[in-house]
Amino acid sequence: MLTPRTTLAKPWRRVAAILTAATLGVGLLAGCGSDTSDTKNDDAPAAASGAFPVTVEHAFGSTKIAKAPRRVVSVGYTDDQAILALGIKPVGMVDQYPNPAGKSPDINTQWPWVKDKWGDTRPEVIMNNGDSGPNYEKIASLRPDLIIAVYSEIDQAAYDKLSKIAPTVGRTKGEKEPFSAPWQDNAVHIAKALGKEKEGTQLVQGIQDKLDAAKKAHPEFANQTAVALSWYKDSVGPFTSTDVRGRLVTGTGFKYQTKIDEIADGKFFTTLSPERIDLVDVDRIFVINDKADTEALKKFKLFANLPAVKNGKVSYLLDSEGPAVGAAMSQGTLLSLPYAIDELVKSVD
Repeated sequence: MLTPRTTLAKPWRRVAAILTAATLGVGLLAGCGSDTSDTKNDDAPAAASGAFPVTVEHAFGSTKIAKAPRRVVSVGYTDDQAILALGIKPVGMVDQYPNPAGKSPDINTQWPWVKDKWGDTRPEVIMNNGDSGPNYEKIASLRPDLIIAVYSEIDQAAYDKLSKIAPTVGRTKGEKEPFSAPWQDNAVHIAKALGKEKEGTQLVQGIQDKLDAAKKAHPEFANQTAVALSWYKDSVGPFTSTDVRGRLVTGTGFKYQTKIDEIADGKFFTTLSPERIDLVDVDRIFVINDKADTEALKKFKLFANLPAVKNGKVSYLLDSEGPAVGAAMSQGTLLSLPYAIDELVKSVD
C-alpha cells in the first residue's frame, strides 16, 4: 500500500491532508496533569543519564530538551519504532494500519519486529492513518514530556500547538518534502532527542553493515534496474527512489528507475497512465500489496505483459498479511529494516 506507512487494503492512504490549524484551548493544555491520564509508563526509565540538556534543530526551528524524557508521544507514523529501538516505550503513537475489527491487541504492536519490544505495554492511539491530524486532547491527557513528530507531515501551525503541550521535535532541518529524508537521518535525529545519539548512530551502522553484506553476497544486483510498486485505484503506482522502499531496494545493490522521480514531482509515489507503463519495464519488480490487490494487479494486462513479469522476476510481498514483508519495507525503521532486508533478498534468491 502507499501510505506513509500503509493501511489494510488501501495501499496509499498516506494521510494526504495536512494537519488543520484548529485552536487548542489553554484550558486543555493546563490539563496535562489530569487524573484521567495513562500512568502506566510513569516509572519508565529515562532516555539516558548525563546527556542533557540537548538542543535539536529541525524543520520548525530548534527544541531544547532539559532532561531525560520518560513519557514520549510519537506523532510520526513510524517514530514509535525508533523510540522503541532506543529503549523507550512511547505512551502514545499513530496507528499506521487500521486494526482489524475485534482484533486485540493492536496489530501495530504485534509486527514480528516490534512485538517483543512492546511486551505487555499498550500505548494510546493519538491518530489513525487517514485522520486530518492528531488528537491534541488525548496527547495532552497523556502528560508527555517529549513529542516526536519526525516521520510526519505536520505543518508549522500543528507544530506550534504540539509545542504548547510539550517540547516537540519536528522532521529534519534539511528535509524538503515530508517523508523524503533518508531513514538514517531520521533515526539519528530521534536518537539525539532521546539523549542517545551515539547509540542511534551505532544501530544505523549495524543496518548499513547488513545492507553492505547483502550487496557483497549478490553482486549481480548491481547490473539490474529495479522498482518497488503497489496497485492502487486500478493503476500501477511505483515509489520513488527517495521513498524508504526505494532506498531499501538501492541499499541492497539494485539500480533504481529514477525516471519515476521526475514525474512524481516531489511526492513519494506516482500513478502511471497506461502509456507510461514503460517506466516499470525493468529487470526486477517488487510488489507491495495484500492478496486482493495483488490478484487484481496480476490481471492487469499491461503489467502481465512486462518482460520481468513473464520471466518470473517479480517479488510479490504481502503488505500487512502473512509475514508482512511489505509493512516492514514501508516502515523502514531501526526495527523493521533488518527483517525487511532479509526477506527482500530471500524473495529474489
